[in-house]
Amino acid sequence: MPRRKLSDRRIVQVPRDGEETNDDDLSGVGSSQVPETVENIEIDGGNGRSRKSRGRTALNDLYNLPTGERVKVSRNDVGQPIGAEAGVLGSYLGIVARNNAILPINYESWRQMPNSNKNQALELVKDKFSLEVSDDYVKHALGKKWRDNKIRFWSSTKGEDRERVGVASRQKQKFTHTVGSKSFARIANDEQITIGTSIGRIKLFNITHTKKDGSPITLKAAEIMEKLRGKKTEYEATASTNGSVNMEEIENQVIADVLGPERYGRVRCEGSFVTATKYFGANSSQYMPSQSQSSQAEVHRLKQQLSQFQAEVQAREAKRERKEAEILRREAEREVERERREAEILRREAEREAERERREAEIARREAEREAREAEREAAYQKLQQEFEEMMAMLRQNQPKNLPS
Repeated sequence: MPRRKLSDRRIVQVPRDGEETNDDDLSGVGSSQVPETVENIEIDGGNGRSRKSRGRTALNDLYNLPTGERVKVSRNDVGQPIGAEAGVLGSYLGIVARNNAILPINYESWRQMPNSNKNQALELVKDKFSLEVSDDYVKHALGKKWRDNKIRFWSSTKGEDRERVGVASRQKQKFTHTVGSKSFARIANDEQITIGTSIGRIKLFNITHTKKDGSPITLKAAEIMEKLRGKKTEYEATASTNGSVNMEEIENQVIADVLGPERYGRVRCEGSFVTATKYFGANSSQYMPSQSQSSQAEVHRLKQQLSQFQAEVQAREAKRERKEAEILRREAEREVERERREAEILRREAEREAERERREAEIARREAEREAREAEREAAYQKLQQEFEEMMAMLRQNQPKNLPS
C-alpha cells in the first residue's frame, strides 16, 4: 500500500519561545528535538502474531497500517512505555491531544473534561496501538499534552505569567539532563538491552547527566555524581560487613541522602507517572519527607510563591510606571513639536507679511520714481515749449516790416 504523506501541520508544531519540554515525559509532537521517524518497530497483527517493521517508521505509516494491525507498545515494571514504539506513541498522543473536536480546550482543567471525551480519545489511540500500559497512564499522558496545547490558546497575560514562572523555575535549576525529550524509561530500557541487565537509579542518573564526550554536564552534576559514588561505596561496605546486600535499597537510601527526600507524586530518575507508593511500596515513607519536613517544605514553598508573586506584582507595577512615563514623555515631545510647528508657522507668516510689505514699498518707490521722472519730463517739455515760443516771438519782432510782399 503506498504511503500517504500528511501535511506538516499535522505532525510538526514548533514550540513558543521560552517553552521547554517535560524532562521525563514521552516524546511528543511539537518538540524540535523529536524526529518524525524512529527505528523499526514491532507491529501486532492480531491473533498472537507480530512482526517488525522494515526500515525506519514514519508517523505517516500509522495511517497506512493494514486493517487489524497496530503498533505494539511494551512497558517496564512500573508501567511506563519503552522502546522505539514509545516515541511513536508519544507523538501520536500529541496529535490526539490537539484535536479540539475530541478534546476541546474550553474546559478549565483536565478533571472537568467529560469521561466520554477522554474515552473517545483513548479509543483513537487503541485503534493504532496495542498497549501494555494502562488506560490511566494513556489518559494522564493525554491530559499533560492537552494542557500543553491549551496554554497556546490562553490569553496573552496568562501565557506570559506561565512563561515567567517557567523561566524563574529554570533559573533555579542547578543542572539539567542530556537526553532531550527521550523518557528516562526508554533510556533505562535501551541500556538494559545493550548490557543485558537492568540498571539502577544511580547509573541512570550518571547516564542522563553526562555529555557525549563522557564529562558531566555541569560542575554541580559532577559534584552530585561524586557524592552518590562515595555514599554508595560507604553503604556497600557496611552492608557487606553485616552480611546482607540489597543494591536497590542501598541506591534508594544513597539518593535520599544526597538529593534529599523524594517529592510527592514522582520518583527521581523514574520519569512521569511513577509515584513513591508504586515504586517503593510499603517502604515509601522512609524515602519521603516527614510530617514536620513536609510542613516546613510547604511553608517554604508558599513563601517562595508569595515572594515570586510580590516580585511579579512589583515587576508589573514597574512596567506600568515605565509605560506611563513613556506616554508622558511622548506627550511632552508631541507638545514641544506642536509648539515648534506653531512657532514655525508664525515665523513664516511674519516673513511672508514682511516680504509683502517690502514688495509694496518697492512698488511705491518705483511708482514715485516714475512719477518724478514724468514730472521732470513734463517740466523739461514746458521749458522747451516756452523757449520755442520766446524764440518765435523774437523772430517775429526782428522781421523787416517793409519787405516786399
